[in-house]
Amino acid sequence: MGRRLRHTLAAWLVSLAVAPCLFAAAYTLERPEDALIGALGTIQAVYEDTLPDVARTNGLGHEEIKLANPGVDTWLPGAGQEVVLPKLFVVPQVPRTGIVLNIPEMRLYYFPPVSTETGAQEVVTHPIGIGRVGWSTPYINTRIIQKTVKPYWHPTESILKEYAEMGEPLSRRVPPGPDNPLGDYAMRLGQPEYIIHGTNKPYGVGMRVSHGCIRLYPEDIESLFRQVTLQTPVNIINQPYKVARHGTQLYLEAHPYLEEDAEQFQDNLTAVVEQLIVAVGALNYELDRQAVEQIVTRSDGIPTRIGRVQEGGL
Repeated sequence: MGRRLRHTLAAWLVSLAVAPCLFAAAYTLERPEDALIGALGTIQAVYEDTLPDVARTNGLGHEEIKLANPGVDTWLPGAGQEVVLPKLFVVPQVPRTGIVLNIPEMRLYYFPPVSTETGAQEVVTHPIGIGRVGWSTPYINTRIIQKTVKPYWHPTESILKEYAEMGEPLSRRVPPGPDNPLGDYAMRLGQPEYIIHGTNKPYGVGMRVSHGCIRLYPEDIESLFRQVTLQTPVNIINQPYKVARHGTQLYLEAHPYLEEDAEQFQDNLTAVVEQLIVAVGALNYELDRQAVEQIVTRSDGIPTRIGRVQEGGL
């Protein structure tokens, strides 16, 4: 490994430990049918930047920024390199209440109670790290049953065995601190072996790295922890494809499906059709089927126009 690359990687690890998030994670859905939030952006990279640096500073995960910037070097994008910031999102088609975790998208959506003053629905969104292959995060409806500051980590027997086999034996009770993978905040789900928590390894946010739990950047979990109350519902879903109607325009956002879900999604647009039916209801619409196929093939996570509804047409 060259001296320049070693220096860059070391600087990246340090920066990820302290990098502030400058991304505004909250949006307002003015109308019940609104489903497209945020906006695409770009920045010019500076010499010190890595894509993970840029991702964290802008409230994005590792895979999100990689998919949106094919061909850009992860560790040395280079001074002046234009980096796309995929900060345009389709809100998942599920009841807008509590926390929604869209696993293939590697993103969390939190819907606070609707304001009694304005009647508007707010949505807060953060990138997440998810369970790796063999430790998949389950698709369940559950609730937040416990909130803990400075949590202890009690590894399961399977995790203790895994670490022992790697020659890195773990204590059965890991105290708060830099060696605790739960970070400073943890929210336990009704299926108690699963937790939404911070992390001591922020570079894993936006990747499949956990033992099934949900990881957030330290600054994101701190913010979310303060907003969420006990018994908040949590809906863990599997929507690699999301369709939104924005005015008269139809948009499709596609993400790579999980490896273990290939049988369900490979060469199969049924999930897109189902999303489309919900988005348009009884309205007539025009659809660019070639665009749909291209977007699904590309699966870069960027909402792209696929057609339009006919105004006033049923």
